[in-house]
Amino acid sequence: MAEKKFVFIITDSHDNPDKVAGALQLATNMKAMDATVDFFLMDKGALLAKKGYAETLVWQKKDEFSPIADLMKTLIDDFGVKFYICASCIKHYGLDKSELIPNSEAKPGSFLGEMLLEREGLTF
Repeated sequence: MAEKKFVFIITDSHDNPDKVAGALQLATNMKAMDATVDFFLMDKGALLAKKGYAETLVWQKKDEFSPIADLMKTLIDDFGVKFYICASCIKHYGLDKSELIPNSEAKPGSFLGEMLLEREGLTF
C-alpha cells in the first residue's frame, strides 16, 4: 500500500477550539497508523504556534478542559510532526519567531501550494 501523506490546514484557534482539537486528534490517530502528517497554520490558526498559547484554550464548558496542548505535545515530541506557519500571519498576529513551538517554522503560502501538489489537504 502506498504511503498516505496529509497536510492539515488549521485556520481557527480561540474562536473554535473544538474544531482544532478534533483536527489534532484525527492527525494523532492517522500518524499512529504511519501516515505522513504535517500542519500548515494560517489566519487565527497561526496563534497555535506561540509557546503556551494552546494551554490557554478551553472548549468543554462543563469541565473547562482542552486536549489541544497535550495533543500538540504528542504530535511534536512523539511523532516529530512539523507545524508550518504562514509567513504573512507571523507579522499580522505579532508572533515572535523566538517564541514559537518546537518543530515549527514560517513558510510562505506558496509552500502550502507545493505541499498540496503531493499531499491530500484537510482544512479545519
